[in-house]
Amino acid sequence: MDRAQKEQVVEELGQIFESSGVVVVARYEGMTVAQMQALRAQMREAGAAVRVAKNRLAKIALEGKPSASIADYLTGMTVLAFSDDPVAAAKVADAYAKTNDRFVILGGAMGDSALDPAGVKAVAQMPSREELIASIVACIGAPASSIAGAIGAPASNIAGILTTLEEREAA
Repeated sequence: MDRAQKEQVVEELGQIFESSGVVVVARYEGMTVAQMQALRAQMREAGAAVRVAKNRLAKIALEGKPSASIADYLTGMTVLAFSDDPVAAAKVADAYAKTNDRFVILGGAMGDSALDPAGVKAVAQMPSREELIASIVACIGAPASSIAGAIGAPASNIAGILTTLEEREAA
């Protein structure tokens, strides 16, 4: 890798560290290519991505970034999982770590907050952006459906009373 390629990698990594909602650092030593492809596919489905980069280049890219605290985790064979959604990469990484003992979460960063493995697990348990939007929509829609039910209730009560009266007259 020549100097220009290294500079390009540092720039790409810098943008990842700056724009991602969450970055998870994990050790992947001993994983097969098939296992890594499965991880990448799961990340892609969730709107996240995986990047393997040289630790030295990643540390250079971290300088001056909000997530600079994760530089200590960049030793050995590490992989970076990241996403714009603050919980997507953490959710997939945590789920994958449960099924593959060779994938070990070392820590991560959420904005300028450093996360240890327990912090990554806590972030993974938070609801995703889509789940939050769905719950907000449900909260907004609930009063409207209650109002519609309340407005429709007197009409159905009157119809029931009229039906009862007709039955009494007929009898």
